[in-house]
Amino acid sequence: MKLENLKPAKGATHNSKRVGRGQGSGKGGTATRGTKGAQARAGYEHKIGFEGGQMPIQRRVPKFGFKNPTRVEYKAVNVATIQALSESLGVTTFDVDTFIAAGIAAKGELVKVLGNGEISAKVEVSANAFSKSALAKLEAAGGKAIVIE
Repeated sequence: MKLENLKPAKGATHNSKRVGRGQGSGKGGTATRGTKGAQARAGYEHKIGFEGGQMPIQRRVPKFGFKNPTRVEYKAVNVATIQALSESLGVTTFDVDTFIAAGIAAKGELVKVLGNGEISAKVEVSANAFSKSALAKLEAAGGKAIVIE
């Protein structure tokens, strides 16, 4: 196989429609554009979404929903994840940078610690928010929870 030998698969290509080449071709005269009107003329351009005067789909479909502009999104980190990290890394203090380094959160994300799972390690965790169950589990294990403002 060489670059000069490459060609499309059989049946993948077809000849283009030659319009406006005389009446004998069957596509002369109006050149398949119909008679008169803007679309029969040269230079015709329609607006994006124009459906020939029919009510366009973006106006037929109703608007719905609500986006809260003041919503605060948190990256959830479970207590079980903190336990696993403290065992694997041997770390006793966790902050947002530790979670970023571990690949749990991305830079600029707010972190909330949730109470899913069990924790036995005595760790100090700094995060943007904590759930009540996460606070209870951390303090029961002898750890500390620090809320970042």
